Amino acid sequence: MSVPVLSPGLPADPAPLPVVVDWSASVSFVPEDPPRSSTLACWSEDALGLFAPSGEGNASTLDVVLPGRPPRRTAVPAQLLPMGVAVAALLGPLPSDASPAARWWAASLRFALDLIARGHIVPTVTLAGWDAWQVDPLEPGDYATLEQLAAACPAAAHAIAAPGSTLDVADPVWLLRCFLDAVADVFVRTAAAPAAVGTHLFAAPEPSPAEHVRSWLLAAFGHATSAIRLGLRVELVAGRSDDPTTTSFEVVPQVRSTADPSLVVDAADLTADLSSDLGSGSSLAGRLGSSASTEVLVAIGRAARVWPALDASLDGGIPQRLSVTVDELDALLDAAAELEATGVEVLWPTELVADMRTRLVATAPPPSVGRRAIVGLGSILDFRWEVLCDGSPLTDLELDTLADAKRSLVWMRGRWIRTDDEVVRRIRALPPGLDGPTGLAAALAGELVDANGEVIEVAAAGFAETLRSQFGSLAGLREEPEPEGLATDLRPYQRRGVAWMLDLCSLGLGGVLADDMGLGKTVQVIAMHLCRSVEGDGAPLLVVCPTSVLGNWAREFARFAPDVPVRRLVGPDRHLESLEHGEVVLCTYGVMRRMADDLAEVGWSTVVADEAQAIKNPRSRTSRALRRIGAPARLALTGTPVENRLSELWALLDWTTPGLLGSAESFRANYAAPIERHGNRYRSEHLATLTKPFMLRRRKTDPAVEVDLPPRIQHDVIVPLGDEQLTMYEALVRESLFRINGSEGATRVGMVFKLLTGLKQIANHPGQYLHEQNGPLAGRSGKLEAAVELVGAAVDGDERVLVFSQYVEMCHLLRRRFEDVGIATEVLHGGLSAVARDRLVARFQAGEIPVLVISLKAGGTGLNLTAATQVVHFDRWWNPAVEDQATDRAWRLGQTRPVVVHRLIAEGTIDERIAEMIERKRSLADRVVGGGETWIADLSDEELSDLVSLHRGELPLRAASGGVMRR
Repeated sequence: MSVPVLSPGLPADPAPLPVVVDWSASVSFVPEDPPRSSTLACWSEDALGLFAPSGEGNASTLDVVLPGRPPRRTAVPAQLLPMGVAVAALLGPLPSDASPAARWWAASLRFALDLIARGHIVPTVTLAGWDAWQVDPLEPGDYATLEQLAAACPAAAHAIAAPGSTLDVADPVWLLRCFLDAVADVFVRTAAAPAAVGTHLFAAPEPSPAEHVRSWLLAAFGHATSAIRLGLRVELVAGRSDDPTTTSFEVVPQVRSTADPSLVVDAADLTADLSSDLGSGSSLAGRLGSSASTEVLVAIGRAARVWPALDASLDGGIPQRLSVTVDELDALLDAAAELEATGVEVLWPTELVADMRTRLVATAPPPSVGRRAIVGLGSILDFRWEVLCDGSPLTDLELDTLADAKRSLVWMRGRWIRTDDEVVRRIRALPPGLDGPTGLAAALAGELVDANGEVIEVAAAGFAETLRSQFGSLAGLREEPEPEGLATDLRPYQRRGVAWMLDLCSLGLGGVLADDMGLGKTVQVIAMHLCRSVEGDGAPLLVVCPTSVLGNWAREFARFAPDVPVRRLVGPDRHLESLEHGEVVLCTYGVMRRMADDLAEVGWSTVVADEAQAIKNPRSRTSRALRRIGAPARLALTGTPVENRLSELWALLDWTTPGLLGSAESFRANYAAPIERHGNRYRSEHLATLTKPFMLRRRKTDPAVEVDLPPRIQHDVIVPLGDEQLTMYEALVRESLFRINGSEGATRVGMVFKLLTGLKQIANHPGQYLHEQNGPLAGRSGKLEAAVELVGAAVDGDERVLVFSQYVEMCHLLRRRFEDVGIATEVLHGGLSAVARDRLVARFQAGEIPVLVISLKAGGTGLNLTAATQVVHFDRWWNPAVEDQATDRAWRLGQTRPVVVHRLIAEGTIDERIAEMIERKRSLADRVVGGGETWIADLSDEELSDLVSLHRGELPLRAASGGVMRR
């Protein structure tokens, strides 16, 4: 797409000119001397007159090197943009069809402007003797950004030929540096600058001769502005491998052109060239500049102040090569970083640079015969440092040599080796304390993130290696069990789940069983408890769960393990006296909070937290109370280990296996922030590896599950708003955005959430938004009429239906409307007692109630409602995991008929934005799920307006209530 650009009168363009730029073309940078004379070229090999001369007179041709075998150099039509125009054009929004090269140069411009804004610019004199500004000096982080940008450079962006070459393309790093300098050289000049400073030098757009200030600039900014860069190249003269004294070292000064990085010569060659061919354009002086020898001497003088061994060499002019001792070379190594800061690079021979790295090695004794499995393995793991030199471990004697080294060069394995300060620092220190789960996690994952966020490799040896292999692959440390006393046959995946839990318990650890809803997490826990009781652990089992599933746990134990005594801590007479061998105690989270002190006094074999979403906030009263109840093993059961934030995963695993993921602060810094904010793939994969042994997640769709479930059919029902809804929706958007615009902080957050709630309520039914208790329902909401049609058809076909809404108020409106048309309906919500819930579930399962309307949060946990074959989601929640849990009330083990899921969406409204988001987020649940609604408060006013406004183009001219569209 071509975009008209009006140059803002930047100095390189005296008069504003309208320029039409085609950003879909290839874009290259053409450096010139001085930098502000450079151009940005838009070109295409098959332009077909696209860049023909027009009003701005910038059309031309450009020599580019096109890829191929061999590469070919050719002239292509091009539009040449002066730097002032280029900067103005790249600062504006690029069209959607902009080429990768155009987008890359726009990113490079942002980098240049950031450097300029931070004051990283200095005056310099170009090779041709003109005044210029350039970007320098760069900080370490700037060099990293430069390298990253250069690595991402599209081929078209540096398709011009390299200096002095015909078919080699320009180096991206060199070309990017030229571009940064060009931006600096044009951006800092203004029309008023010459008058303000009293000179045209370094102020006017026109080039000004500046050779007379070169020496002064060299003294003031030499390391940043010099046309050459001094290097000190270390050369090694090898001796005998058994005698370190026979090896000698020499340091050779060399010169590299900053304009052409491929031009590198020894400083001695520059001296010879100056004496034989001074002033020749083809000579080194001509290519490096007439002041090159002066610049080399200035650079050597700066280097000598850092590395005194150079002092003696300055008496005779530019030195050729220096013979140095080991101590002098060691001093050079120590001074390398400081020399780099003054613009002098140190180059080391490969013979001195060994690949030296450290890792931790975990070892553990094998379990003794007859000992109960591997209890507390994490506490008996031993860790030691191991150093690898070129891939081969150092011996203990070599480690001692390295640790005792007084300098940075050591004689080892028949040669001199440059040591790594970080390696030496580590082996001089003790290995980090890795007790219990932290050590076991490091051994199993093969990596450890230390307190500084650095990743340390962890190897395993002996039995620790066996454990890593078996546990890491979920092969298990035992055969799949056949529990005695279990009145059912376990499916293969359930037996594997039981073996996994038994392995964890035997290790004195815990884990998260995160199977999909309906795959039988309860029966797996029952089987695990039976196995542990047979093994001789007669301690009681504690199950903490929501009120809605307490009765289900009691029924499942009675059904599958009728000989196991079960005690429900309900009512005023609840107590923990006289617990039997292997008894199971069931209690709700509310009772657990009130009885935490008493529960903590019991020696439990295992504590199980069902529907463990309840403990995902580690600071809540529930989480703090549960942490006070000790047990050798803890298990969390949930179908959604991560709903909104990775911190939820940390909270679960920090309860089941304390210390596994470190502190909350270190987890946030090392994993949550890099993954959630930046999509860091490496940290995401590392976290998955670390947690894999401690979290077992199987889906109904996994081939290994082999669960015989009927099909689940899902479709969206798109419903237009009624006239009343349209009027209310638009009025609320208009009034709310007026109040929200420009607001900040908690006030803005509150107003945004109030707006979202109101819009969702209007999309449901005006009566919900107006809180009408007995107002008319029929004909006012397209979604409600669509729900009546769907539910009525299902009931007429003798099917039972679940209808979910996130609002209890809407649940009651739905029941009123269904009963108005003769459909018997009940409502299940969180305010009901456990007895009332169980009674409603039993009646629905028995066929006494054809329709059950359920509040989303109450229906997302633990209910078995397989009598339903139709599920209606009346409104949508931001997180797909919540909806999936609700659907799984019907689509689970025990279901024998297909389940049809209807998702109602009000057309053109916030409903559609939620639906779009759910589809984007559904695939992310296995990795990272962005948070519920909290992100919306961070949207700009414009983004918020786009999110909540009616999309008129998607609406019919007149919305008729009840009209639906399926997709």
